[in-house]
Amino acid sequence: MTDYASYDATGLAAVVARGEATPDELLDAALEAAEAWQPHINALAFRDEGRAREMIDAGLPDGPLTGVPFLLKDSGCETPDFPISTGSRIAPPVRYARHSSVYERLRAAGLVPFGRTTAPEGAVGPVTEAAAYGGPTRNPWDLSRTPGGSSGGSGAAVAARVVPAAHASDGGGSIRMPAACCGLVGMKATRARIPDGPYAGEGWGGMAIEGVLTRSVRDTALLLDIMSGPDAGAPYVAPPLRASFRAALDAPDAPLRIGLCPTRFDGGPVDPVCAEAVTRTGRLLEEMGHHVEEIRPDLPMDAMMLAWTRIVACGTESWVRAVERKHGAGVRDKLETVARGACALARSIDGPMYLDAVNTVHDFGRKADAIFADGLDILVTPTMAEPPAKIGRFAHSRPEFGDFVHYRTGEGGVFDYSPFVVAFNASGQPALSLPLHRMEDGLPIGVHLAARFGEDERLITLAARLEEAAPWADHRPPVPA
Repeated sequence: MTDYASYDATGLAAVVARGEATPDELLDAALEAAEAWQPHINALAFRDEGRAREMIDAGLPDGPLTGVPFLLKDSGCETPDFPISTGSRIAPPVRYARHSSVYERLRAAGLVPFGRTTAPEGAVGPVTEAAAYGGPTRNPWDLSRTPGGSSGGSGAAVAARVVPAAHASDGGGSIRMPAACCGLVGMKATRARIPDGPYAGEGWGGMAIEGVLTRSVRDTALLLDIMSGPDAGAPYVAPPLRASFRAALDAPDAPLRIGLCPTRFDGGPVDPVCAEAVTRTGRLLEEMGHHVEEIRPDLPMDAMMLAWTRIVACGTESWVRAVERKHGAGVRDKLETVARGACALARSIDGPMYLDAVNTVHDFGRKADAIFADGLDILVTPTMAEPPAKIGRFAHSRPEFGDFVHYRTGEGGVFDYSPFVVAFNASGQPALSLPLHRMEDGLPIGVHLAARFGEDERLITLAARLEEAAPWADHRPPVPA
């Protein structure tokens, strides 16, 4: 299929439905693109063409995305079909005994997964440079830069048009950072909108959630509709949607009150290109008829980030202990520096300290929701405080990152680089990154939009109108030599 790369997932499904291409032909095109790009971007953890062909030969479900090639992140979306290494060398990849709820829903939609995409060890970090994959994952727009993390492999694969969309997850910006780095749409839905079962009740104290990376708002809406809704025994349930994500694409466009924050929340500066992205978006929103005002949210970011760091450290230690129980002593010797530092921090945290951290995050969520209490509809910020980092800046092997608190919150650390996205993991509010700005060399710069808890549809409606006003579909990364 010569024009495979020009379609989003919705478009490819229509091609199959019209009989203009078969699922096998689309898979051929995806594998050809993977073969061309993988030596340059190292985005695929592994491929299993045979399993994908078996799915096609067995007869695909008649769903809204029948025949569309798809990739799964090497973390989450558990299934017997594709094992998971979580970006680590500490043990052989895990092949789960049954399908997760999210995987079942994606397969029922007719998608054809054929592999997993790279992630940093333990799915922690703003870059994807895990030693388990033999080298860093690179940004298709600039091979000297990161595609982000922790869903960096998915971001790179979608940006390179290996697939039109890919599974991702987000516990501290891990969908929205790759979206910003790679020029994609990345949405973190309201907490509990997407199920975690049966292998987890909640990820990282409820801050982590599954999702997707796409090149179009309509694909994001469709895939979130496919994935959404509680599964059996879910400990939390998100507020119900008024209709659906897809219905929100065409919802009536009412004037909104939009707060613009082109600085950090404490007023500190961000890189001028990131501030410019917000300012230009503000002007566009005014032209669209919305009321735009500059605001500075008063949020206790330092306390929340320390609490987030402690919760994630405990999550890493819990994962490593589970591997130890199965594979015995010695697995810790194979950990990279960041994961080793996270585990060390976790072992210094007792039960009351952990509960204090969870309560700090919950208190932050109430304060974040209060930003919207006086009639504000949308908060707009940069997705990140800087353009995509150069390869190596946040490499997990760097010895100074053995101090996990310094890695996250120290000067020049992850929080300095990305101070916005994690706020909405802590609050549970819906937030997304849109590719609304570019540097002179074409490198994408993301703009971040957040809404009140449960107001996912309002975000999708505004995102669809912004895509119409400032389309990005024709932007493609340069084909590597």
